[in-house]
Amino acid sequence: MASLLSSFVTGIRVGVDAMRVNPLRTVLSTLGVVIGVGALVAVLSLGDGMERAARTQIERTTDIQTVGINAKTTERVDGQTFPVKDYPIFTRADAELAARIPGVVAMSLTAQGRAMVDLPETGKRRQATVSGVLSRADQFHHMKFAEGRLFTDAETGRASHVVVVSYKLAEDLMAGRDAERIVGRLVRVNGEPCEVIGVLEAYDGETTWEAYVPFEAAKSLLPAASTPRPTTILLRAQSVEQVPALATLATDWVAEQFGDRRKAVDVQTSETRIAQASQGILMFKLFMGAITGISLIVGGIGIMNVLLASVSERTREIGIRKAMGARKRDILLQFLAESVAIAGAGSLLGIALGLVSAFAITAIIRRQSEASFLAASFSWSTIAVAALLPVFVGLIFGTYPARRASHLSPIDAIRHE
Repeated sequence: MASLLSSFVTGIRVGVDAMRVNPLRTVLSTLGVVIGVGALVAVLSLGDGMERAARTQIERTTDIQTVGINAKTTERVDGQTFPVKDYPIFTRADAELAARIPGVVAMSLTAQGRAMVDLPETGKRRQATVSGVLSRADQFHHMKFAEGRLFTDAETGRASHVVVVSYKLAEDLMAGRDAERIVGRLVRVNGEPCEVIGVLEAYDGETTWEAYVPFEAAKSLLPAASTPRPTTILLRAQSVEQVPALATLATDWVAEQFGDRRKAVDVQTSETRIAQASQGILMFKLFMGAITGISLIVGGIGIMNVLLASVSERTREIGIRKAMGARKRDILLQFLAESVAIAGAGSLLGIALGLVSAFAITAIIRRQSEASFLAASFSWSTIAVAALLPVFVGLIFGTYPARRASHLSPIDAIRHE
C-alpha cells in the first residue's frame, strides 16, 4: 500500500513537471474541465437557489406543509353516506396540546361556515366564507394586509365582533370605491354588526369572498346549524419532507387523546402535492445536471487527447524509465496522476467560476424580473460532486493513454525518434 502511494505521488510529480513543459497544451486541456465544472456548479447552484425559492413560495402560498386534524361528520358504508353523531369538537385546549407534538412549528384552529356579509351604507351584500381563527393566524396562513391588522389575543379572548375581509369582498362591498377605506366601518355578519379592522392584499385570480373573525366569536356570527359545527386543528411541519412523520405522530396523538372516538377523526395531508413538489425539484436538478455533465465529458476527451499526444512525444522517456526498472504499474500511475492533476486543477478553477457565474446570473435575473425571492445558493453536496466528478472523469479518460504507455516495449520505446 505504501509503495503504491509512493508511486502515485511520484507520478503526480512527474506529471506536473510534464504539464509545465507544455503550458499552452495544459491550459487548453484544463480549460475544457474548467468550463464543464463551472457550468455544472453554476447550474447546481441555480438549482439549489430555485429549490429554496420554490420551497419558500410553497410555504407561503399553499398548505402543502400542513397536517389537518378533522372531525369526520359523515362516513360511507357499502357505497352509502351516513352521518357520524359522536364526533369530537376540538377546543383551544386541544389545539394547544397538539402544538406540543414533536416537529410542529406552528398551529392553527379554525371553524368555518357560510354567512351573509353586508355593508349598510352601500347596501351591498355577499355570501362569504367566514372562518373563525385564533390570533396570530396571519403567521400560520401567511396573510398579508393591504390595510389594517388581525385581531389581538385580547379581542379573541373577549370574542369581540371584529372582522378581517379579503380584498375582493371589501371591493364589492364598497361598490367600486377604494377597498381599503372599508377599515373602521361596520359591516354585518349574519346580521351581527362587526368592525372591519383589516383588508387582505389582493392576488391574481382572486374570485372568492372571505372573512375572518375571532374563533370564540364564530359561534354567534355563523348561522345556527342542526348539528355541532366541526372544528379543525392545523399543524405545520418544518419542511415538506417531514410532513409524513408529523402525520404519523398526529395520528398517535389522536389515538391517545380520543380513545374510541379516534375513528371519528381524520388526519389529512396533501400527499399527492408533496410527492409532486419533491419529484419536480429532484427532476429539475437531475435534468440540468445531466445536460451540464456533457461539458465534463468534452473536457475528459480533451484530457485523453493531451495524454495520447504526451505518450507519443515521451515514448523514448518511457523506454528509458522502463530500462531503469520502472514497472508497468509505475508508468500507469504516472499518466493517471497527470490526468488527475489536470482534472483537479480544472475542478478548483471551475468551482470558483461556477459560483461567481451563478451569483452574477441571479443578480441580473432579480434586476430584470424583480424576482426578489430568487437567489443563488449552494450546498456542500454540490461542492463535493463538483470536486470529485472531474477527478473521476480524469481517471476514466486517462486510463487508455496510461495503459498504452505502460505496455510499450522498452527497446522499441528507446529506439523511437
